[in-house]
Amino acid sequence: MNTEQQEIFSKVPEVTLVFWIIKIFATTLGETGGDALSMSMNLGYLVSTGIFAAIFAVAVMVQILAKRFHPLVYWTTIIATTTVGTTLADFTDRSLGIGYAGGTTILFTLLVASLMLWYRVLGSVAIDTVNSPKAEVFYWITIMFSQTLGTALGDWTADTADLGYSGGAAVFGTMLAVIAVAYYRTKISHTVLFWAAFILTRPLGAVVGDFLDKPIAKGGLAISRYSASVALLAVIVLCIFIFSHKPAKRTH
Repeated sequence: MNTEQQEIFSKVPEVTLVFWIIKIFATTLGETGGDALSMSMNLGYLVSTGIFAAIFAVAVMVQILAKRFHPLVYWTTIIATTTVGTTLADFTDRSLGIGYAGGTTILFTLLVASLMLWYRVLGSVAIDTVNSPKAEVFYWITIMFSQTLGTALGDWTADTADLGYSGGAAVFGTMLAVIAVAYYRTKISHTVLFWAAFILTRPLGAVVGDFLDKPIAKGGLAISRYSASVALLAVIVLCIFIFSHKPAKRTH
């Protein structure tokens, strides 16, 4: 397949520094945006999850039906997964009473099962192979589980583990730095490292989002969830339009 054909059929971006920057901002927006709907608007976790799930379903449909990679569509879908992941995790952990440990365990199991089934059916979970509707379905289901898991894991670390928001951010930031070093310094599969980093950016965004909008008495900055969400969205949009975004290209 030549380069032109690959660009037509590849539906996800190549992994660059800009990719990770936008991903972290998107996961942070997912936390502030999800909390804005469920808490600030008092809609509750279940109703908010239903609203965000509907947005996610439409975004995924547009993404899959698109004939080529569109940065704006892709990142809109990513943001949709982070918001629904936030409210769904909160509903599972808090409203259903499963708790952070239970929710994290269930979601981690679902995430691993999704990756294993994806690999079994298509033979690879590398993002440069996400160029068919079936691969995209697996891709977005896996991301949905990872975003929801990240919320539960971030809350568990900050609250139950008593590390606070800054402590949680330091933990996940350090883990991401270790993965970055492993990417350049070891022979560990880049696919494995990608998914590890992708998963860990979500709890990092969760604790940073909580740090921005939680009360000062609880260790936050008490910034309005609406203001924080608008600011984060503005930064993401600027990054999308200022920097170039190319589709991932197959290397094998």
